[in-house]
Amino acid sequence: LDALDAHKRIARSLVRPCHCVPTMSALAPSHFLAARAPVRASSDRRSPKARGAVNTTPRAAASAAGPSFLSAVEQAPPDPILGVSVAFRECTDPNKLNLGVGAYRTEELKPYVLEVVRTAEKMMLEAEYDKEYLPMQGLAEFNVATTELLLGKESLAVKEGRVATVQSLSGTGSLRVGAAFIAKFLPGTAVYLPSPTWGNHKNIFADSGVEWKEYKYYNPATIGLDLEGMLADINAAPSGSVFILHGCAHNPTGVDPTMEQWHQIADAIQAKGHVPFFDVAYQGFASGNLEEDAASVRLFADRGIEFFCAQSYSKNLGLYAERVGAINAVLNDAASAKTTLSQMNRIARAMYSNPPVHGARIAATVIGDPTLFARWNEEMGEMAGRIKTVRKMLYDDLTKVNPDKDWSFVTRQIGMFSFTGLNPAQVENMTNKHAIYMTKDGRISLAGLSQAKCEYLASAIDDSFKSVE
Repeated sequence: LDALDAHKRIARSLVRPCHCVPTMSALAPSHFLAARAPVRASSDRRSPKARGAVNTTPRAAASAAGPSFLSAVEQAPPDPILGVSVAFRECTDPNKLNLGVGAYRTEELKPYVLEVVRTAEKMMLEAEYDKEYLPMQGLAEFNVATTELLLGKESLAVKEGRVATVQSLSGTGSLRVGAAFIAKFLPGTAVYLPSPTWGNHKNIFADSGVEWKEYKYYNPATIGLDLEGMLADINAAPSGSVFILHGCAHNPTGVDPTMEQWHQIADAIQAKGHVPFFDVAYQGFASGNLEEDAASVRLFADRGIEFFCAQSYSKNLGLYAERVGAINAVLNDAASAKTTLSQMNRIARAMYSNPPVHGARIAATVIGDPTLFARWNEEMGEMAGRIKTVRKMLYDDLTKVNPDKDWSFVTRQIGMFSFTGLNPAQVENMTNKHAIYMTKDGRISLAGLSQAKCEYLASAIDDSFKSVE
């Protein structure tokens, strides 16, 4: 009897109320019944998981929480460039082509890591560098190297300390720091962008609180530079306006001014006291030579015109994921360069604190080593040469499929891109019918085209022009 009483006391203790079980009114019927059922001792020795243990975790009362405080946030539109790659990856067509993103590909359409980059990384590994924070300004060796690449080793501006340089997050980050500087120290100044221009320019300046406007650049009738319209807009803009200039290999058109035209542009900007802001994202990809592609920027420096310049090493060193770039201010005196540098550092500190080191060391190593720099120039020539080859092949194939149309603009344009003149409806046909992915403005990246695909692309372009208005 004593043993029986003990067993009853143990059984009663097992059904003692538990405060972690939800109240019955908050439970769905099945939970209500499960909670109501008495607990009995069982001879079943299986684990709770095997027996199907009762889940006593409280259910989230989502309906009682109400709408999110962010429920009014609208869905952002897809990125016009990066969104193309997302759609491409989801496509199952074996003939698909991604000509949207300006990233260099081999003839096999594979990503390419430059030989000089691999060599530099081996050298860095052997040097056993640490991973300490960089200063706000970035890696000192990189800043010296990047200004010399941009302006030349014999540049007076460099020698006289009239250049303020901050390593930043590739071209986008460099432009963003520059835009924040304009918003703070040139308040009310409008930034003029070429029409058309790289899709992210407008976002960068608008999100920095800087008003942007457009100036004439491209003439669709000639599929070339509208120099007359460009000069007229420069002259009509209020004195002291900021003008974004693509240093070389204009994105998206592939249309660059000649050096004679650059002199005319410099004359007009200097006469109105405007502030040029160069975007140099493709140095080496226009001509295949790093020095030649810096000619426009060096012209302005030699003429004593003060300017900003954003640089990127995503394309010419293939450091897409490393985010390596710089924002430069080339000024008339060293004192102004010093104070400008201090304020750009302050902006960078608040924005991202300090830049990453790995890619900057690669760039500094390649630029600073004469042997590696010479090999880099060769590799740039090889990459630019492959693009020129497919450009010529595309022109030949277009001429074959439709000899009645003038396709000469394809070979007149330079750099990574060709601005085809296809309208949004025709671009849609290119994608839906031919699985060729490109931006809606009609730009195609020839860096993502192989010789084997030139004929297929030519047929698709001709079909889109003919079948869609």
